[in-house]
Amino acid sequence: MSLSPYRGRGFYDLHSEMNRMFDEMFGGLARRPGGQRAQATEWAPSMDVLQNDGDLVVRAELPGVKLEDVDIAVQDRVLTISGERKEEQERERGGYYVKERRHGSFRRSMTLPEGVEEDKIRARFQDGVLEVTLENAAAVREPKHIQIEGANDQEGSGS
Repeated sequence: MSLSPYRGRGFYDLHSEMNRMFDEMFGGLARRPGGQRAQATEWAPSMDVLQNDGDLVVRAELPGVKLEDVDIAVQDRVLTISGERKEEQERERGGYYVKERRHGSFRRSMTLPEGVEEDKIRARFQDGVLEVTLENAAAVREPKHIQIEGANDQEGSGS
């Protein structure tokens, strides 16, 4: 009998343990036969959005994704990065002890600022990182101030 609170689930990390507790509380993932929980295969790449000399730069981590499996689209000021990380077919004589790597399709979208010129969007993919540069999208734009009318302003209009 194991005294470990992790009951032989493999490597322990706080994030996985928190996910497990939420799944137990809220009935998250479906159960497999034998009482084991099915593990989700969905994933979404981590993204950073930063300003660089007036440009807006979006970086997405896409480890294990091939360039031909990535698509970038812009429509109605929405930038969408989508694609698929395919499951590797491995020949092994033994089974997995722990399998945490996710695969499957993904889609991340973000609304772009006003005035972004779609023909000035560039993308580069290197070492598993996709970098999309939106020229002048982070340029400082002064806010438009709106004059507020008060009740006294209407009295002098004379009806």
